[in-house]
Amino acid sequence: MNAPTLTLASVLPALPEIYLVAAICVVLMVDVFAGASARRVTPTLTLLVLAAGAGLTLAFAQVEGPVTLFSGMYIADPLGTFLKLCSTLFVAVALLYSRHYLENRGILKGEYYVLALTALLGIFVMVSAGSLLTMYMGIELLALSLYAMVAFDRDSGVAAESAMKYFVLGAIASGALLYGMSLVYGLTGTLLFSELAVALQGTPSLGIIMGVVFLVVGVAFKFGAVPFHMWVPDVYHGAPSAVTLFVATAPKIASFALAYRLFSGALGNITETWSQMLAIVAVLSLVLGNVVAVAQTNLKRMLAYSAIGNVGFILLGFVAGTEQGYEAALYYTIIYVIMTLGSFGVILLASRAGFEADELADYRGLHARDPSLALMMMVLMFSTAGIPPFVGFWAKLQIFQALWATDHLGLVIVAASVSVVGVFYYLRVVKLMYFDAPGDLPKGEARLGVRLTLGINALAALLLGLFPNSLLELCAKVLS
Repeated sequence: MNAPTLTLASVLPALPEIYLVAAICVVLMVDVFAGASARRVTPTLTLLVLAAGAGLTLAFAQVEGPVTLFSGMYIADPLGTFLKLCSTLFVAVALLYSRHYLENRGILKGEYYVLALTALLGIFVMVSAGSLLTMYMGIELLALSLYAMVAFDRDSGVAAESAMKYFVLGAIASGALLYGMSLVYGLTGTLLFSELAVALQGTPSLGIIMGVVFLVVGVAFKFGAVPFHMWVPDVYHGAPSAVTLFVATAPKIASFALAYRLFSGALGNITETWSQMLAIVAVLSLVLGNVVAVAQTNLKRMLAYSAIGNVGFILLGFVAGTEQGYEAALYYTIIYVIMTLGSFGVILLASRAGFEADELADYRGLHARDPSLALMMMVLMFSTAGIPPFVGFWAKLQIFQALWATDHLGLVIVAASVSVVGVFYYLRVVKLMYFDAPGDLPKGEARLGVRLTLGINALAALLLGLFPNSLLELCAKVLS
């Protein structure tokens, strides 16, 4: 039987990945040969590359329904297009927020932008993975890029220590994930998600259950869920704030894609097997993340434990195991990334060379020193806490509704209870900014372009809360 002939039209759905590989090579070569002007050229070129990539994706790579390429190893569908556009936007905003931070600390180098694009390529591969092998390739491409970014500040021993912890724990998690994949492959004889969904029906064997356990471990680690969360506070705190911003945002899109392709696709017919495991992980993440965050005095560590708690909400959407649950999980992921981008953007704008602005005490009286920055942070904290009318409220509500519809009343009670705990430490930041004396702390940097983008970021948290239906309908459409 002859292999299918590849034509330009047949590979157009994979244009985002093809373009990004070429663009990474171009950015790397330009940075090498630009010499002293590379600091000005590479950041701008990277943003242009991302903008052009989004344009090409919209113009040529959109599909009406699922399309498989490369013998089923690649899936192009509306969800993939949506997640690629979102991750491209989030990476662009993250790099825009980060430029002056990197420049002020002498680590604005072309390699950072190449690593960011390589991480984005890993996200793209995970989003469109149609087999266990493709998914693993995307996971490692993203992970290796993040390890290098965390250790990017060579003069920081704390960053090097964080990167080493991240690398060692990540290698263990990747091994567990690969072992789970090998068990599932060995017992089903296929790597393709579509074929796994057919093979895995009815009551699974003990070997399949063991394989699923290791797959859940791998997914939980990539999300940073309890009890596989050990790397999260250390990486958030130890990495340069610009890197923390990147690690905390765009990779969450990849984690959602990993969970959705595995659980909804490959393991969709044995939902009861993995949903119980995810429920335990989600509850542990909710409780530990929100309770430990209360005790933190460092804002980055507080946001790290907040991330663990928010991951619990995302996983609860998968626990529901329904289309409504998956839509709620996707919606929550997008909203969480938007809010986290803004929160770390404030940290970067408030910092100076020699002043990281990462302690809660650094935000005392911020309203008196920098009213606009304090206002943006207040909006983002209210939204992340889930206070109406901000969009974080709707994100939590969608998860509650999905759980209620599937008779998970106990999980709704637990999630609502820990949300109340979470309100305390988010409002503590607002209290420090508006009710404490400012002292002699410096004012935030006057970067007009960054401030404008950050203002739009904060405004989105309000407008998406006042008009939530558009994004909700879009999430439902791409998953249908």
